[in-house]
Amino acid sequence: MIDLAGKRAFVTGGGRGIGHATAVLLARAGAKVAVGYRSRKPAPAAHITASVRGDLGTALGAKKAVAEALRALDGSLDILVINHGVWPADDVPVAKMTDEQWESTRRANLDAVIYVTRAAIPKLHDGGTIVLVASTAGQRGEAFHADYAATKGAVIALTKSLAVELAPRITVNCVAPGWVDTEMSAKPYAGEGRAAIEKTIPLRRVASAEDIAGPILFLCSPLARHITGEILNVNGGSVLCG
Repeated sequence: MIDLAGKRAFVTGGGRGIGHATAVLLARAGAKVAVGYRSRKPAPAAHITASVRGDLGTALGAKKAVAEALRALDGSLDILVINHGVWPADDVPVAKMTDEQWESTRRANLDAVIYVTRAAIPKLHDGGTIVLVASTAGQRGEAFHADYAATKGAVIALTKSLAVELAPRITVNCVAPGWVDTEMSAKPYAGEGRAAIEKTIPLRRVASAEDIAGPILFLCSPLARHITGEILNVNGGSVLCG
């Protein structure tokens, strides 16, 4: 039902997890897709046009990555999915958080989002769409992970700001996942951790990467053409925000 034939998409953080699953779904829907990655090149997948390596946490790196993706996509861009980010797994209270951790998290989760968005907006066609990936932590906070929560909260605010700023030419929405079965969360899932986490989720399971990619695909499609500035919660009912 979702047909993205003729559309061109750039997905950041596409080397694994949510980003890779999203790129695969976009390609299956007919879009021509380039993925960005920093350390792990994506596994080969049908119809993925190009993989772009770069450090998006610098303005120059983001600009180069967007330019390289555009070259692979014949200079055209309709869909931008900004998914990359980090979640430092160790519990660290704010009083003991180092400048290095704060700056590293901010650079990956917020600065890089601004830099990629800034570079891509002038290249997006009228009727294009941007989907950002935040987190439930950006809505309710996360003790001992305040750096992550603060940056994801900023992404949510950025979504709403851009939605108004870029209307009516471009729609801007955000997906806010809860716990997802990715390598980033391997530490808290160890031992009995996963079972304990799943007890806190009304649907009683951790999401798969595909569970998050599906709603992203919807927001990139014509079915969502009258939606902008929304935060779509995909968390199994663990955080209910109106």
